[in-house]
Amino acid sequence: MLEKKVNNQPEKVLGERLRSFRKGRKLTLRQVAFQAGVSESFLSQVERGASGVSISILHTIAGALGLTVADLFNEGNNSGYRVVHANDRPMIHVPGVRKYMVTRKPLQSLEVLECAYEPQASTGGPSHKHGDSQELLIVLEGDLIIVIDGQSHDLKVGDSIEYRSSSSHSVTNIGMNPARVLFVISPPSL
Repeated sequence: MLEKKVNNQPEKVLGERLRSFRKGRKLTLRQVAFQAGVSESFLSQVERGASGVSISILHTIAGALGLTVADLFNEGNNSGYRVVHANDRPMIHVPGVRKYMVTRKPLQSLEVLECAYEPQASTGGPSHKHGDSQELLIVLEGDLIIVIDGQSHDLKVGDSIEYRSSSSHSVTNIGMNPARVLFVISPPSL
């Protein structure tokens, strides 16, 4: 049973937050239940506050929504905006590439990343796919080649390209200088 109490009705408040996050991501009960490995009726009961849930199951439900358990209890800023300072951006580092999360979890409708590519560095590949979101890449600095489903596209500063994240894709900095790109993904799929 979940022990964290909120407003003396922990199941009801938690259920309302789960439903809000699910609907904000335009996911059905069936989709989230399947991803979390629970029944649709159980998830419905949790969302209505009619059933408690263990921390381990809550963790899998949160994961199916792209959240952590802590995100479910973080009241956050109710003013409708959040400031993310450049120094506070989470960073993912792979050889030659730094990806900075411009948006912060819990994400609702879109995900934005700023990526810095060293010369000749690349991400993705012939089998790289994630979700089925609309992805927009905008070149801020440098010269890049993006390959989508085997088709190569040369992009320079100011150029952009849209594609589905379910298509295989890779990005390579072909220039002699660092390159920067902005990725906008809707709905979030990374």
